[in-house]
Formats: sequence, C-alpha cells, structure tokens
Amino acid sequence: MEKNKFIDRLRLAIAVSVAKSVTFGVRELRLGAASVLPGSIARRIEPQLLQLLSRQVKNGIILIAGTNGKTTTSLFLCEILQRQGYRVAHNSTGANLENGLITALMENSNLLGKLDVDYAILEVDENIVPLVLAPIQPKLILCLNLFRDQLDRYGEVDTISKRWTKAIATLSPETIVVANADDPTICYLGQQLSQQKVSFFGLNEPENYLEAIPHAVDSIYCPKCGHALDYKGVYLSHMGEYSCPSCGFSRSQPTLDSSEWQQILVGLYNKYNTLAAATAAKELGVDEATIRDTIPNFQAAFGRAEELKINGKNVRILLSKNPVGTNETIRVVTQSSDKTTLLVLNDKSQDGEDVSWIWDVDTEKLVERGGTLVVSGDRAFDMALRLRYSESSPQSNFNLIVEENLRQAINTALERTPINETLHILPTYTAMLDVREALTGKKIR
Repeated sequence: MEKNKFIDRLRLAIAVSVAKSVTFGVRELRLGAASVLPGSIARRIEPQLLQLLSRQVKNGIILIAGTNGKTTTSLFLCEILQRQGYRVAHNSTGANLENGLITALMENSNLLGKLDVDYAILEVDENIVPLVLAPIQPKLILCLNLFRDQLDRYGEVDTISKRWTKAIATLSPETIVVANADDPTICYLGQQLSQQKVSFFGLNEPENYLEAIPHAVDSIYCPKCGHALDYKGVYLSHMGEYSCPSCGFSRSQPTLDSSEWQQILVGLYNKYNTLAAATAAKELGVDEATIRDTIPNFQAAFGRAEELKINGKNVRILLSKNPVGTNETIRVVTQSSDKTTLLVLNDKSQDGEDVSWIWDVDTEKLVERGGTLVVSGDRAFDMALRLRYSESSPQSNFNLIVEENLRQAINTALERTPINETLHILPTYTAMLDVREALTGKKIR
C-alpha cells in the first residue's frame, strides 16, 4: 500500500514538473499563454490529475457554468474573495475545458503537485459540466444561463439542462447551487434539485424591460409542462419575469434586490454577472461591504467590455459570439453616440463553424442608427450580406466597408473614429484573440 502511494505521488510530481517546464518554454518563446497544452501533457502522465488537484483546495471549488458571462463573473468573484483575504486559483485565461482546468490548478501548485489555496474558481464550458462534476466535487455551482450557442457542437438548451440536472443530483446534499431565476430553464433546474441550499439571482427593474421579446429568443415555453409562458416583461432574450398559466411554474425569488446594487462594466448583461457573483459570495460568507467595495474597482477581462487606448483613441472590445450576446453588445453600441463599429466574424472550431446564427441577430438596429460599419474576419462577406439585408431602404444612412485583412480593417476603423469617440469592436471568440494581438502585440491562447 505504501509503495502504491509513493508511486502515485511520484507520478503526480512528474506530471506537474513536466507541465511547468512546458509552460516555461511556451511563454519564454512567446508562443502563447500556455493555458491548455501543459494540462494536456500532464493528464497523459497522470489521468486522475484533475481529481488529485481538486481535493487539495482547502475551502472547496467554485464551478461557474453557462453560455454567456462565465469569464467576467468568475473574475469578479475572484476579486471579491481575494479582497476578503483568501488565496484563489482561477482559470483566468478562459480555458474552460478539462485541460485548461488542470493547467489552472497546476499553476498554483509546487513542483510536487501540492496546492496551497483556499478556493479555486473554475469557469467550465457548459458541455463538459457532467464530465467534471464527479472528479471536482465542487463546493458551489453557479448556473448563469443557457442560450443557443454553437448548435453544431452542443445542441439545444433543453438537452444541456437535462444533463446538468442529472449530474448535479449526484453531488453531496451540502453542495451550494446559485441559479438564474430569470432564465426559465435554469430556474426550473434549481427548483428540481435536492441540494439543501439553492439560491437564485435575477433582476427587479421593470424600467429595463425590452419593448418586445427579441427575435433571438430560446426558451419561452414552460420547462415543466411545455405550455407558452406568460411574461410580465423581458430583460434580454428569454430572461425576465414569467409564469406558466397551465401548471403554475413561476420564477423563484432572487436573494438580492437588484435595484439596490451597482453593476460592473457596461451593458445590462453585466448586471446579471454582478448579481451572480455577489449572490455566490454571500453564500460563501463574504461580508456585503467587501462585495460592494469591489464593484467600482473592477477591471474587465480581456475582450469583455475591455477598454484600450490606441493611438490616442478609445477602443472598447465587446465579445459577440452568439445571437443573445451580440444583441446585447449591439444594445451597448446603439445607446452610445459613437458612430464607428468594427464587426469581426470567424468560423473556427472555437467559434462554431456554423455562422447562420448571425441571421438571428438584430443587426437592423446598427444599420438604422447610421455611421460607419467596418466588417472583417474569415466570414466577412457573410456579415456584410447580413448587414445589407438589414437595410430598410436603399437610402439607409450607413457606410459599409468590407476589409478581409484584419489589421487593415482595424486601421480603417480607427481612422474613421474621431478623437472624442470610442471605436466599438464586436468580434467572435477567436477574432477577439486576433484583435487583441493586433492591438496590444500580446497573444492569448
């Protein structure tokens, strides 16, 4: 038995040491952030690495899952816990598959694979939640939302929700679950769980209701009986205040009153991210003053409402990777007085190879306001066609520029942005990485 334990410890030490060497080499050669490759190599040496590292986290692991908002929410929660004096491991680069989770944990271990952290915050791709719950055994699960995203990989939201419910049900009754009350699918999931502590977050701000349910809507039917839901109002996509006239299913009461809270960054979607992290922090015992003090000092994660100064001009990068997210970033743009926007559409595997989702985006709002729209990316002409079809008349007052070369597109957009205005860039995920590299000279991979 002692011999087996020694072999296990030796294998763990070898796996971590090799991974750290790979990390050092990749970064020294400036080949990327080394956020995935080290975990991939280490996992081949020790297949149980995720479990071995996870169980060393003193106070437990916080798992954050959902279609939109994972990176911003996890970063905000990380800053809250650090302000409270905790040591926190976090996959801050957004590498949210198994190898990325392992890499993040190893980043905080010594060469023998020993961790010395109080919490680990791991944002997790919605499709692998059922795969990692057993080895991770999280202390808290934060369920943000479910929207259609990369249907060629994930399928419909109902399928993912059922898999989540089944997997979470196998965890300890003491596992804390924080769920989005305004998302019917997530709310119903929370109501069905047997865990002793299930809390909800959501908005209580009728003044922010949309005028109508947007075109890019996913779940307006009751997740319990299938009947159409009655909505008192919607904030974005299918998220709002609702009830089912057939079976009585209705929205759970959020723990926090959103009207009493400031929000991090721009956009109503970031109010959800604020409330999600704040609710989770309160469930972990963090005092409210610490949470509130963190809000005004919060800095955006890369590409998520990140603001840069380039050649004396303001640039704001708004990740736009699916219909709901893009509609919300368009809302941010149209609420400003800035008239130059760069849209970058890629179709790499991390973006989803099916770009038909752009036809569910309300690009008409961008076109109606006029100004200059510069389009680039692997599928620049697809986006340009979508914008042309958004014209209400041939006399629409907007200037469309198609430039396949990204660096030239950025230069063109910057040239057309006045000194006192902000250039908004709306890229898909891999396009966002390319945009940041072009603007800052730094790679994130």
